[in-house]
Amino acid sequence: MYEFEFARPATVADAVQALTAEEAQALGGGQTLIPTLKQRLASPSVLVSLSGIAEIKGICQTDEGLLAIGGGTTHAEVAEGAGAYPALAALAGQIGDPAVRNRGTIGGSLANNDPAACYPAAALASNAVIVTHAREIAADDYFQGMFTTALEEGEIITEVRFAVPEAANYQKFLQPASRFAMVGVFVAKYFDGVRVAVTGASEEGVFRWREAEAALSANFSPDAIAGLSVAQEGMIGDIHGTKAYRAHLVGVMTKRAVSAAR
Repeated sequence: MYEFEFARPATVADAVQALTAEEAQALGGGQTLIPTLKQRLASPSVLVSLSGIAEIKGICQTDEGLLAIGGGTTHAEVAEGAGAYPALAALAGQIGDPAVRNRGTIGGSLANNDPAACYPAAALASNAVIVTHAREIAADDYFQGMFTTALEEGEIITEVRFAVPEAANYQKFLQPASRFAMVGVFVAKYFDGVRVAVTGASEEGVFRWREAEAALSANFSPDAIAGLSVAQEGMIGDIHGTKAYRAHLVGVMTKRAVSAAR
């Protein structure tokens, strides 16, 4: 690692101020940033830990019936405390291993936007709202490509608000070594339609499979997407799976998610 200063503010306001320092970097659970620092791929001058900020932790339901999860809430806490949204709780319980789940946070995952991370699929399929210290961002506007989001420099995710669907399920075909999704599909059925979000498959990161959404909105059954497929172009191809394999898995995992949600 390179040398850096370490700050552990107790409030969001103090964290925002600390992040105005030159080359300052926010630290959530550290599941991505710490390995990056160890490999000397990043060299922040100041590391601003968000782990001591109580106001961005916890889970509650809003007056509007939304499930609000603080950005500093760990995966393990989501798995245990998001019972109002069972599919989301189940997703959180599949992330990494116990060590990762007890350190990693939902805000850190969404801020990093790894192309194979699980939470982006849940947020996009649920039409979640990502709340920062400065504004609210709809999920459709938030995800902008691999490791790219609408967050401005120094912007902190304080809360994520989910509209709980009538039915939902997440199916993850995991890469056994990393436990990231080779392909993960989150299906959420609302009164006004179905949303389908795919992670792990595309070179552009998480995306909505709109053809499947239209078919499933008309008929919420695995048979509804029997003739549909995603194009191989733009899919990730690597030693774990070809572009064609991942494109095929999108359809398979979507059918499984619909079956489980029903």
